[in-house]
Amino acid sequence: MVTLISRSPDETLALGRAWGESARPGWVIGLTGDLGAGKTQFVKGLAVGLGITARVHSPTFVLVNEYPGGRLPLAHLDLYRLPGAAALHSAGLEDYLLAPAGVVVVEWFDHWLAAGLPLGTGPLRRVTLEVMSDTARRITYEDSGA
Repeated sequence: MVTLISRSPDETLALGRAWGESARPGWVIGLTGDLGAGKTQFVKGLAVGLGITARVHSPTFVLVNEYPGGRLPLAHLDLYRLPGAAALHSAGLEDYLLAPAGVVVVEWFDHWLAAGLPLGTGPLRRVTLEVMSDTARRITYEDSGA
């Protein structure tokens, strides 16, 4: 497990950008952290690193935002409003996680894991963002899969 400290929203954005620049097809990034921890800020940076020019925003109310047009397409899922296996299954999100075409980022990834739903066999990075202060975040991550 790797631990990083981001001292500002710009540093969180820069981390996402760096990961986007090195992202490979089929990569799933599962984000956990409280509201305001910087999950969407990280995804904005990831999109920049992928070469996506569209405005990135949280998909809390629509569940999924898709961003084509970069080096790889980005699917940004938000599971905040889907707390159980039945709700997740009925939302039809499995294809995003089982066979991603580009890069998939899942906010509130712990909901998926708690429901015991399957994951693909591709690369997975589990990321936790913790609020340390108004601007600082502890970011820990661990890689698994291919």
